[in-house]
Amino acid sequence: MRVFGIDPGSERTGYGCVESDGRRHHLVTCGAIATAGAPTLGARLAVIHDGLSMLLRECQPDVVAIENLFYATNVRSALTLGHARGVAMLSAVEAGLELAEYTPTEIKRAVVGYGRAEKAQVGQMIALLLGLDAPPTPHDAADALAVALCHVHRLPARTVAVPKGRDAAALKSWRAYRPPSKAKTARPARAGVRRS
Repeated sequence: MRVFGIDPGSERTGYGCVESDGRRHHLVTCGAIATAGAPTLGARLAVIHDGLSMLLRECQPDVVAIENLFYATNVRSALTLGHARGVAMLSAVEAGLELAEYTPTEIKRAVVGYGRAEKAQVGQMIALLLGLDAPPTPHDAADALAVALCHVHRLPARTVAVPKGRDAAALKSWRAYRPPSKAKTARPARAGVRRS
């Protein structure tokens, strides 16, 4: 399954796409759409919409996961962020994709195991889960990848492949899984990190 994560923002919208079989996760692309050059809010929203629409066409994800508006320092920033989320959601709907929403606490809990994790902890865990040499930059890209991985971790257990010869009913949790003993295979080459 290929999941495209979005961390909406009016000045910088993070995006990240991962491919996963439920056990192993592979980075497809990540980065941020910067809108600093746009003179008005409407122009910034147009940049976000055009950028996300292009990325969704390129990545061909199965689903889009987006961070839900949960907290903002003031009403004005909440409204501006709401506009950016709306444009991001519109891009997904226009592409005919399923849309899932998660709160920041749900995302951090799913990826780090702690709902109040710091951004640095999220970045380190993303690097670990995706086999990267360093956390993705900017932090908006890491946050978007966290949204995507949150969705992967929330998928039903039936999407995870069960090794042959194993009774699927016996695997009540991921802790019970033991990989079959095979010679190590070479790791596939990772896709490069794309930044806007």
